[in-house]
Amino acid sequence: MSKKLGELLIRENYVTLADLERAKEDQRKNGGRLGESLVRLKLLREQDLVSLLSKQYGVPAMNLENFDVDSEVVKLVPVDLVQKYRLIPVNRVGSTLIVAVEDPSNMFAVDDIKFITGYNVEVVVAASSAIKASIDKYYDSSATLLDVMSNFSLDDLEVVNDADDVNVADLQRSTEDAPVVKLVNLILTDAIRKGASDIHIEPYEKAFRVRYRIDGILYEEMKPPMKLKNAITSRLKIMANLDIAERRLPQDGRIKMKLSKDKDMDFRVSVLPTLFGEKIVLRLLDKSNLQLDMTKLGFDERPLKDFKEAINKPYGMVLVTGPTGSGKTTTLYSALAELNKEDTNISTAEDPVEFNLAGINQVQMHEEIGLNFAASLRSFLRQDPDIIMVGEIRDFETAEIGIKAALTGHLVLSTLHTNDAPSTINRLLNMGVEPFLVASATNLILAQRLARRICPNCKEKASVPAQALLDIGMTQDEAGTFQYYKGVGCANCADTGYRGRVAMYEVLPITDEIKELILNGASTMEIKAEAVRQGMKTLRMAGIAKIKEGVTTVEEVVRCSVKD
Repeated sequence: MSKKLGELLIRENYVTLADLERAKEDQRKNGGRLGESLVRLKLLREQDLVSLLSKQYGVPAMNLENFDVDSEVVKLVPVDLVQKYRLIPVNRVGSTLIVAVEDPSNMFAVDDIKFITGYNVEVVVAASSAIKASIDKYYDSSATLLDVMSNFSLDDLEVVNDADDVNVADLQRSTEDAPVVKLVNLILTDAIRKGASDIHIEPYEKAFRVRYRIDGILYEEMKPPMKLKNAITSRLKIMANLDIAERRLPQDGRIKMKLSKDKDMDFRVSVLPTLFGEKIVLRLLDKSNLQLDMTKLGFDERPLKDFKEAINKPYGMVLVTGPTGSGKTTTLYSALAELNKEDTNISTAEDPVEFNLAGINQVQMHEEIGLNFAASLRSFLRQDPDIIMVGEIRDFETAEIGIKAALTGHLVLSTLHTNDAPSTINRLLNMGVEPFLVASATNLILAQRLARRICPNCKEKASVPAQALLDIGMTQDEAGTFQYYKGVGCANCADTGYRGRVAMYEVLPITDEIKELILNGASTMEIKAEAVRQGMKTLRMAGIAKIKEGVTTVEEVVRCSVKD
């Protein structure tokens, strides 16, 4: 947008080239959009900016100063959306809602309003100051969360104490109260709209908070009143078909929400008793966003070739490692999607089954009745399998059966929790697996991390100290050979400068030289040095490559990987 607006400003003789450069420098320092900087520096009148944006995007301009908005129209768009995107609904004509915005390029705002209201949306452009005045005029800026509970008396709520005798009938009644239902639905739909991967609902001694994990980082979203703690918790437990009377033991469940005719969202629910109540974490599982195309996961050419070769071998073991939330499941599912053919029998043991994949036999683990990974693996081997996927190798028994399956003509895919690919070998040896079994059974080990991607909407050229690049492992020659980028923050990325994530991969094929080192009891460092000599890119090297491509930043690479 900045470039096009700049060209228009010069062509229409509103500003000089020197003025434009001043505004761009101000934009780099203070963030925001180019038009805002021009108005802030008094290089352009706000009315002129509005008419230019109208011409640039082909949308009508509107003067809000003498326009009264109907209260029924105001109620259609919630205050948090209005404040987030700096817009105001101005009129409704049939199934179309007309909305005044200051940034006509922001399609996320349009999509969010469509999602929340169910109306078609047409935009008009208006002055930023007039929109702000209208928001102050029509919306009570203090009414955010409590606005949802306007017809809700907190004093009427039964607060359950921490004694063991729970009045289930009272809890049930409080969860059926319309504002509680509305509030819980708001939390769930707001998390979907903001692209959260997890929702954390946490009780403390004197506070109760809701946090969303967005692109791997936790952000506090709201602090509901303490008196609602038990009502919200019980409502979520009822939705997940859990026992609301049991508050001393952890519980796991699932919520399925229908968002539209052809879109569902699953929430994996985990309830954990803490000192001051039950903490609930919901993992959002959106099948429509599941990326099963391996070429789009973020692999470079050589690692992708190695990984594909390993999973297309008729037998052996392929291991994916990394911490929780690093995208291991997505990588395994993408491998299974590639291998899933009519002539192949695939069975998976998962805890939990995150997504249903057509044509694959998926088994949910139930430790309490003895159905664990080891028991499932034994059963799979009597089911004439071609490919087996084990959710996680946690102990010697699972590792041993998995390796024996890999040695007897089956392809076995699994995950482990280790810091990098070479240390996975020592992890298996420490479990008690013999070195010759590890060397002969393993095809490839892949370690991965997810780094936040620079927001494409506010991505800008930036400078970074050469020393910072040297500190993360770049050579002196590399440091000055590419353009560095960062996100300055905008409405689309909630002013973080990041939107979405990109995977960094460390792919270690088990070659004959690596096998020799394993059999000779080599250390992790020796295995890593030999793998790098053979061309393996470490996680830090993969991160540096993403910086050079302009995909992520130094801060993200430092957060996600360690120096070699």
